[in-house]
Amino acid sequence: MRRLGLLAILLVALLCLTLNGCATSHLAERQAASAQIAINAGWQRFTIETGDFALAGFAPAQLKRNSTLTIYIEGDGLAWLDAETPSFNPTPLDPVALHLALQDPSGQAVYLARPCQYVMGQYEREKMRHGCAMKYWTASRFSPTVIEASNRAIDQLKQRTGASALVLVGYSGGGAVAALVAARRRDVRALITVAGNLDPVKWAQLLRVPSLRGSLNPADAWQSLVHVPQYHFVGSKDKRVPLDVARAYQSRFPPDGRPTVRIIDGYTHACCWEKNWPELLRMATGATAHVGGEHIGSQSKNAH
Repeated sequence: MRRLGLLAILLVALLCLTLNGCATSHLAERQAASAQIAINAGWQRFTIETGDFALAGFAPAQLKRNSTLTIYIEGDGLAWLDAETPSFNPTPLDPVALHLALQDPSGQAVYLARPCQYVMGQYEREKMRHGCAMKYWTASRFSPTVIEASNRAIDQLKQRTGASALVLVGYSGGGAVAALVAARRRDVRALITVAGNLDPVKWAQLLRVPSLRGSLNPADAWQSLVHVPQYHFVGSKDKRVPLDVARAYQSRFPPDGRPTVRIIDGYTHACCWEKNWPELLRMATGATAHVGGEHIGSQSKNAH
C-alpha cells in the first residue's frame, strides 16, 4: 500500500514538472510571437518601470513626434485557463490591441500591455520583481494599483514623445483600464474602446461569474468622464462582453451627455476588428472631434 502511495506521489510530481515545462514553453512562444509581429512592422519593444509593475509595450522605431499620441491598451490576455483555473501568466494568446495599433495610420501610436503581460519569467523571484501576484489579472485586474501603474506609464510615454494630448484606445479589459485612466486625466482628447468591459459589475452579472471584488468600475467614474469625448465599439455577436455591458455604462450618463456606442454587425469579441480598423478608427475620431449626445447605432459589415 505504501509503495502504491509513493508511486502516486511520484506520478503527481512528474505531472507537475511536465505541466510547468509546458507552461514555460508556451509563455516563451506567446512572447516571441507578439514580438515578431511588432518587429515585422518595424516596431521595437520597451519596458516602463512604474514602481509597482514593469509594463511592456511596443512602439515604432521611428515614432513621429506630434501633439497627439494614441495609446492602445491590451485586453486581459490569458487570465484564465477555464472557468475555475487562473493561468500562471496573462500574456495574451492573440494580442488584439497590438494588431490594432499596427493598423493605426497616424504613425503616432504605441502599444501598452497590462501588468504582468510579457514581463514575467518562470521563477517566483521574477514574479515578485515585477509585482506579479495572480490577483492582478483576476479579481484585482482593475484595482487602483493597476490603474495608477498604467497612468504612470502613460505619463512617461507622453513625456518621451513630447505629446500634449492623448487618444486612449482600449480592447476588452483594456477598455476598462483606458476609461479609468481617462477619468484621472485632463489631457485625453478621445476615449475609444473595442469590445470594452466598461461595467465589470454588469458583466459579472450577465456572465454569472464571480464579481471582481478588488477592481474599480468605470461606470462609477462617469462624473469624471462626462466631458471626455467617447466612442465605444461592440460586436453584435460578442458573447464575452455583451452589448448590455456597454448599455449599462452608457445609462449612467445624463441623457444629453451619453457616450456613443456603435454596434458592428457580425463581429465577435476578437473578430474582425483588425481587418477594418483604419476605417473604424476614422469613424471614431471623426465623431469624437464633434461630441454629441446619445447614439446607439448599427454598422453593417458591407460598409467596410
